[in-house]
Amino acid sequence: PRSPCRLRAFDPSGGQTVCHKPTPTSVETRIGDPFVDGSAGRKALYVRPHCALKNLQPMDRRLSVGATTPIQSMPLAMRAASPVALSPKESSSPAKVAMPFVTSGIAACFASCCIHPIDLAKVRLQLFALQNPGVPKPSFPAIIGGMVKKDGIKSIYAGLSASLMRQAIYGTARMGLHRTFSDMLQERNGGKQIGFAEKALAGLTGGALAVMVGTPFDVALVRMQGDTMKPVAERRGYTHVFNALSRISSEEGFGALYKGLAPNILRGMSMNVGMMACSDQAKEMMLTVTGDDPKAPGLTTRIGAACAGGFFAAFLSLPFDMLKSRLQDMKPDPKTGRMPFKGLSDCAMQIVSKEGPVALWTGFGAYYARCAPHAMVILLTVDEVKRVYSKFFNL
Repeated sequence: PRSPCRLRAFDPSGGQTVCHKPTPTSVETRIGDPFVDGSAGRKALYVRPHCALKNLQPMDRRLSVGATTPIQSMPLAMRAASPVALSPKESSSPAKVAMPFVTSGIAACFASCCIHPIDLAKVRLQLFALQNPGVPKPSFPAIIGGMVKKDGIKSIYAGLSASLMRQAIYGTARMGLHRTFSDMLQERNGGKQIGFAEKALAGLTGGALAVMVGTPFDVALVRMQGDTMKPVAERRGYTHVFNALSRISSEEGFGALYKGLAPNILRGMSMNVGMMACSDQAKEMMLTVTGDDPKAPGLTTRIGAACAGGFFAAFLSLPFDMLKSRLQDMKPDPKTGRMPFKGLSDCAMQIVSKEGPVALWTGFGAYYARCAPHAMVILLTVDEVKRVYSKFFNL
């Protein structure tokens, strides 16, 4: 007998209907909402309570996985009685697959426009000791003020084209891959939340793969940001990001576009673990305190998680960012023709021996001031971008 206290759902993997006892959340689930049966790991769609189906004809067995008949073209009675099957094509449509990448890329580029002056000051602080040995390092406000006073307000946006291209490639891949891998791990976990180790694994993998394609733009960005610090005779004078990429490859060889690849990979991995994995974990912990809906967390939860992600992203990745900046900006000595650093380990040893271990965290204030707002802008923006994207593609 059909019980009115049970919900009817459709199991796409078997092409049949199954019964589920309602839970405190499932009784409020709307018709057509997807869910995962944790006990069996099955994906399904809620259809309607059994009590509303007792006077209707049995469902049309042709409406199974892959059915092409639109629900709008079915008779009214059949629409009410029949489950809406998720076809493999619909569930893995190009728009659905691309969503984490497109939305992350748009949010990352917007965030870079907002915090570019802070990022520029951070790079200049890291390169100051190399270009001005023995001179005390200026403060973050002094760096920004000196740039505006000397070269005008436009100077604080030097290298913006490289920054946008870097985010369009690296930022898109870094966050999009993390979200894709996290969703895959959560799906394999029966729809339940994954642990921090799995989140960190997704972050490490996504960060490493993204760096592989984004390093050339990172090299161009560092050089364009640090160029105006040099004497006029030593400036490279890149006009835009593509001019920088073309000249670097033609004048120094294609391999020069991947200078600092090793520390950049380590930086990308640590950045993703800090920003994405730690942010996800902080959000999960805050949800237990605030009681927000996990699918629509409140502003307090989102900002708190973003601040935590920004701090750990800065603390874990800054030493590698320092090494990366030094290696990517180095030039041969005019007299000897030798490079100042032989590699990653030599660069780290020279910085520690000459400037002290704390020098690896040089510019932490500026770096955190960059990472935290960058994370907050991305995480606050990406939700709105996802909403518009989903509405546009009817996902």
